[in-house]
Amino acid sequence: MSTDYQKAREALGVRLRELRLSAPGGRLTGTQLAEQHGWPKSKVSKLENGRQTATPEDLKLWTEATGQPEVYDELLARLRGFESHIRSWRRQLAAGHQPVQETITSEYQRSSIVHGFESVTVPGILQTAEYARSIFMRYAELQRSKRDTEEAVRARMRREELLYDSHRRFRILIGQAALHSLICPPSVLLGQLDRLSGILGMDTVYLGVIPFGASLKLPPTGGFWIHDERLVTVETWHAELWVDDSDSIATYLRVWKTLQESAVYGADAQNVINAALRALNSR
Repeated sequence: MSTDYQKAREALGVRLRELRLSAPGGRLTGTQLAEQHGWPKSKVSKLENGRQTATPEDLKLWTEATGQPEVYDELLARLRGFESHIRSWRRQLAAGHQPVQETITSEYQRSSIVHGFESVTVPGILQTAEYARSIFMRYAELQRSKRDTEEAVRARMRREELLYDSHRRFRILIGQAALHSLICPPSVLLGQLDRLSGILGMDTVYLGVIPFGASLKLPPTGGFWIHDERLVTVETWHAELWVDDSDSIATYLRVWKTLQESAVYGADAQNVINAALRALNSR
């Protein structure tokens, strides 16, 4: 967890403690507050000491218990402020994968130019429905989240309609490993590779493939997406990071431009995809 995130969580905890100790009806003990809501006794301590992230419902119950409901909007704004940068998958996926897809689609809709990089999987906006289905099933199992696979697939397919908007541009890099990773059945990967071949001919998409033997100035690590130089999203195993400070965005742009130098395009990219198709057909 980032230092800034933890500091913000601790600051929220200090504010919660202040509200408990200054309740108009008289100071509440942690035990009294926990008993009112059927919480474990340790929950109050964890929230006040920044060891647990409050939910909006926790904040609402806290302000009601301390007789200060007018403070709820302030607390919620604090929570939204630091949650907007580190969005844990556990909390995001509580309602399933479809709402997460719709949230990120809204960012694509706000963007005119999107730069993206994925090293070992085909980017979401380029996926076939069958490939996306395999991805969602794997992640639902990993995160133990609601299985709304079909709804999530439909939401992702709606995002792909943006590829056909002549007013948008997508500049996407993928590692050659993405063409071989069997995160799905071989037949599904075959269809996905055919889909990528079609993408190469689109005037709204600038697709590059970084071959295995390419000379690299940087090691290609996790994927990231840059929206109009105002926002970068980065997926980790535990959370999705939303980065919006100018210095960090500039760093990600430099990374993308450096990786771009190692990629091939057009007919050369098609040759790499064809090689992956031949390898898959020979299995």
